[in-house]
Amino acid sequence: MKIKSTILGLTALLLAGMVQAQEGWNFPSDPAQEAKARELNAAYTDYMNSDQYIEATHPLHWLLVNVPDLNPSIYQNGTKIYDEASKITTDEAQKRVYQDSVMALYTKRGEIYNDESKWIENKAYYAYQYYKDDKDKIPSVIADFERAIEVNGSLGTTGLYAYYFNTVYRNYAYHSAYTPEEVLEIYNFIQSEFDKAEAEGTEVASLRGSTEQILAAMELIDCDFIENTLGPKLKADPTNETLANQIFNYSVQYKCYNTNAFLQALEIKHAKEPSFSTSQVIAMRYMQEDNAAKAEEMWSQALTLAENDTQKAEAQFELAKIYLKQGKKSAARTAAREAANLDSSRTSDIYSMIAGMYMNSFNDCKAGNSRVKDYSIYIAAYNAYQRAGDSSGMANARSRFPSKEELFTEGMQAGQTINTGCWIGETVTLATRD
Repeated sequence: MKIKSTILGLTALLLAGMVQAQEGWNFPSDPAQEAKARELNAAYTDYMNSDQYIEATHPLHWLLVNVPDLNPSIYQNGTKIYDEASKITTDEAQKRVYQDSVMALYTKRGEIYNDESKWIENKAYYAYQYYKDDKDKIPSVIADFERAIEVNGSLGTTGLYAYYFNTVYRNYAYHSAYTPEEVLEIYNFIQSEFDKAEAEGTEVASLRGSTEQILAAMELIDCDFIENTLGPKLKADPTNETLANQIFNYSVQYKCYNTNAFLQALEIKHAKEPSFSTSQVIAMRYMQEDNAAKAEEMWSQALTLAENDTQKAEAQFELAKIYLKQGKKSAARTAAREAANLDSSRTSDIYSMIAGMYMNSFNDCKAGNSRVKDYSIYIAAYNAYQRAGDSSGMANARSRFPSKEELFTEGMQAGQTINTGCWIGETVTLATRD
């Protein structure tokens, strides 16, 4: 101990001259108090540099009590000392004393020095580490995070946003401290901060994942919430693009595609940034609602926005279905054939559709003057099924061909060509079912 005291004394004398020359030090005017302050300042520093953090708390405590405005360094170093001491001690009660001392240092520093912007974020970090599992202290942790954001405009360390939102989750769970809308407002603010950080080259994927998991765990959002809480707000303010984007993103995330809120949000998004995909989804929604006119409008728009032949083929095929539903068979066939020309992978489906149209047109097309001509539409259907590679459809169509007797009665024979007439208007080669 004598050797240790001697070392501390020598250190104090050496540092005394150095400290004397430094600016910003406020030693007591009383010589005895000044000497003691210099000695203990050197002592706690020596302990700290030797990683003897618990020992360092004793001289540091005297300085904080007796010369609290000595220098900002006693608070800067004190934070580290008390934090490290809390990690070393095995006494849980003493651990909390050290942790509380860290927080008290920030409070005292704020009373003496006008430099809150330099340390408020660190205070929030320590508060989270110490108190995140303390139900009663959670509101004070939130207050520190929000004060850091208020003072500096944002959290300089992007990773702290995950801690902040985790604390929001706990505050909501423990104290019902927010409405769901308020939680979403905080969540969206954090996501916007992630966007900024990502634009500057910071990797935020894991942080996004963490906050998304927390939001999901809060069970705030479901399709009813989107439709009945957010939807009316968008309906009341249809120019609110931010809200529209939120509804769109939540609807995709939670697979709420059948709400009116999603449709309205999508229409707003499409109006600003029209694309094949947005017009495609809107058109599909209108088809679900049996609104063929609106669906046709959106698929026609999708056709103009398509970026490749595959997308164009999809639009044409969907338009063909709409035209067929509207009874526009000729237009449906034209659109379907165009789709097949654009994307050969759709040939089977398209020509099965065309064949079906022919099969279902018998009653509309039969004139009753010639059974051969009336039944020739089944030959056209057979040819379409053949192109589709549909053997079952071919067999069904062939069973309805005219018979040999019917050809003979009308003075015709197999191999002869005939035009089906009606909207089908195809020239086919006669064949019989028998």
